[in-house]
Parts: sequence; C-alpha cells; structure tokens
Amino acid sequence: MKFQSQSVAMPYFIFALALFVGQIVFGLIIGLQYVVGDFLFPEIPFNVARMVHTNLLIVWLLFGFMGAAYYLVPEEAETELYSPKLAWILFWVFAAAGTLTIIGYLAVPYATLAEITGNGLLPTMGREFLEMPTITKVGVVIVALGFLFNIGMTMLRGRKTVINIVLMTGLLGLALFFLFSFYNPHNLALDKYFWWWVVHLWVEGVWELIMGAILAFVLIKVTGVDREVIEKWLYIIIAMALITGIIGTGHHFFWIGPPEYWHYLGSIFSALEPIPFFMMTVFAFNMVSRRRREHPNRAATLWALGCAVMAFLGAGVWGFLHTLAPVNYYTHGTQVTAAHGHMAFYGAYVMIVITMISYAMPIMRGRPNGNSRQAQVVEMWSFWLMTIAMVFITLFLTAAGILQVWMQRIPESGQAVSFMATQDNIALFYWMREISGVVFFIGLLTYIASFFVKGDAVEAAES
Repeated sequence: MKFQSQSVAMPYFIFALALFVGQIVFGLIIGLQYVVGDFLFPEIPFNVARMVHTNLLIVWLLFGFMGAAYYLVPEEAETELYSPKLAWILFWVFAAAGTLTIIGYLAVPYATLAEITGNGLLPTMGREFLEMPTITKVGVVIVALGFLFNIGMTMLRGRKTVINIVLMTGLLGLALFFLFSFYNPHNLALDKYFWWWVVHLWVEGVWELIMGAILAFVLIKVTGVDREVIEKWLYIIIAMALITGIIGTGHHFFWIGPPEYWHYLGSIFSALEPIPFFMMTVFAFNMVSRRRREHPNRAATLWALGCAVMAFLGAGVWGFLHTLAPVNYYTHGTQVTAAHGHMAFYGAYVMIVITMISYAMPIMRGRPNGNSRQAQVVEMWSFWLMTIAMVFITLFLTAAGILQVWMQRIPESGQAVSFMATQDNIALFYWMREISGVVFFIGLLTYIASFFVKGDAVEAAES
C-alpha cells in the first residue's frame, strides 16, 4: 500500500461482503418461495424478500465501488486521499441508512414505511429496484456528493491518469442518473420511460466505465504491461460501451408506448452491446498473455479474467438472446430475463468488486504479494464454486423461460396454459436453480473464509 489513506477502503469492502451474504440469503428465501409458496409467510412475504434481495445487491455494489475508488484513486493520483475523515463519516452515514432501510422493509408494511418516512411530501417509492424511502434517497445523494467531492479533490491535486478520469466519469454518471429516481410522474408509461434512465443507464452505461477502470487498474498491477497499451484499450472499450449502451436503452421502450422507431434503434444498438464486453474479454486475456511478470496474487488474476468472460456471457450473449424486438415480444418479463439479469450482474459487477477486494485487501492487511498460497487455493475454489453455480442458475432459468414462452405465450403451440399452471410445469427448474443457489452460497462463504486461512507468505516474484 503506497498511501496510508488507502486503508479507508477496508471497511467499505468488509461491509460490502456482509451485505452480499445477506443478499444471497434472501435470494435463497425467494427461490424457495417460488416452489413452496407459504415459506416464511406471513413473516417475510415474497414481495418483501425480493425487495430486500435486489436492494442489498445495489447497495453492496455501491459500497464496493466506493471502496475501490478510495483505494484506486490515491494510488493513481500519487497522493493521499483528500479527507480520510470525510470518507469514514460517509461510510457510517451510508451504512446506517442502508441498514435502517432494510430493517424498515422487514419490520413494517411497505405502505406504513412510506407514511412514516414522509413519502407523501415527495412521492418516490413503489418502483422496482428504487423502493427505498425518499429520505434514504436523499441520504444517498448527500453521501454521493461528499464521496465525489473527496475523490475529485484527490484527483485535482495529484497525477491525472486515464483510469482515474474514466472512473470519475462513471461515478459522476452514476450520481447524475440516480436523480431520475426522484421523478415519479402519474403517467405509467412516462414513469417507466424515465425509470430506465436510472436502471439501464446505470448497469448498461456508466457502471461499465467503472468496471473498465477497475479492471484496467488491476491488470496494470498484476501484469506489468505498459500503461499506454492498457489505456488505449480502455478508451476504445468505454466509447463502444457508451455508444451502444445509451441508445440501447431503447430495448426497454418496446412495449410501453414510445414511438415505433425505438423498435429499430433498441434492437440495432442492443445487438451491438455485446461488442464492448467481448472487447473486455480480449483485452483481459491479451494483457495477461503479454505480462512481464507472474504476479504472486494469482487469485486476483483469476477473478479479473473470470470477470471479463462472465460479463461477456451474461451481459453480452444472454442479453442479445432476447433483446431484438421480434424475440422480446415473446420473452419480455419471462425467466429468460431473470437468467440474463443474474449472470450479467454477477459477471460484470459482482466479479469486478471481488477482483478489487482480492487484489487490495491483502495489501491493506500487510501482505503486499497477496494472501498465502493455501489461502489463494481456497479462494480459487470459491471462484469456481460461485461461477459454475451461476452458470447453472442461468441455464436452469433459461430453460424455464423457454418453456414458459412455449406453453404460455405462443398460441400456435396448442398449449394455451395459464400463468400459474405454467409455473407448476416448470417448478423442476426452480428446484434446480435453488440447489445451484445453495452451492453459490457455499462458494461465497468459502471466499470469505479464505481471508482467515493461515499459510506461508508468497514471494515477491515468481517465474
């Protein structure tokens, strides 16, 4: 660790992993509720468990991004963080707000939560992924402004690098597009139109810049490849990500009322969205193959390569499978969507945060060459457990989605089965998805356990 203030990233990473565990626990709960409908009812209804599951995903990834920035930016800028004290204050504010919000979801009915948090003054609640109370959204904005100020001032007084600039651009976009969560028009079509300006332009737009910057930083550290080479790749990747991602928002506008030209714009540019993810895959493997040294932290290198591959498969390939308007007409809102969402989030954003944690956490704990060999073996086992489990989750949901389309949405098939009857017919895939989820959870616990494994320290360089 080059700068003492980088250590402020550690509580962000630890809390992110704690929330990750909570997210998977609630994912297993709702997975079981798919096949055992009264499981934990009425204590934790399905809608509440799902809300907690998705909100924990978003919040822990934000903690991961913030921790990554607090570690990455000072090292890139070659200066101490502008205000470590501000970073600590924002951590406790964000952690408290997030924890109280989750407790609110579980402790009181959602309508009551809206009433006691002043949603009537500025109604913003009730929308998927953005269910958090208005007061929490205001807190998120305050935390984001303080965070951006801290990071921005650090960059201004230090070295300016492409990685820092790309990361800052992504973080600014994240904060800017979140403001649309406060816009809640009465017209449902208009509401959904701008709702995607948060959800889509985060995950298929500015978050890709954050992912690219973190991946480039880690690859520079573990490969020793010239910075100029990696930066040229990064410029091309983010340009393609923004061009395809911004106009590709149109694939969410197919069936909510906007003009028909969105069928064409959404289909064409969404079909191009796999390109930047494929470029990330080629980029990662190319940099590792050209490496000047064999970095002793092999686990972090594995996560970096796995991130590029799984992001391409989940966000690229599975996104393309149902993004063209003629196909999406049948698959919209089916388990095909869920299959894409699970692998895309895991590959692109879960894995990039874990990549950064796996690289930076050992250094912050006084192990500059990574965890011990024994610990890295355990960590790499966790990689394969989680990744293979996610592949099977995706495959089972894809199969369920295909059957759902065939039985429920194609009259020519001669089935004409109702929604609930269809769900009964594909329950086997839900059980298999649940079993895969348990394996994933075991992999996550294995990953956390790897940080507590003792062993011999690795050497600074290996041939």
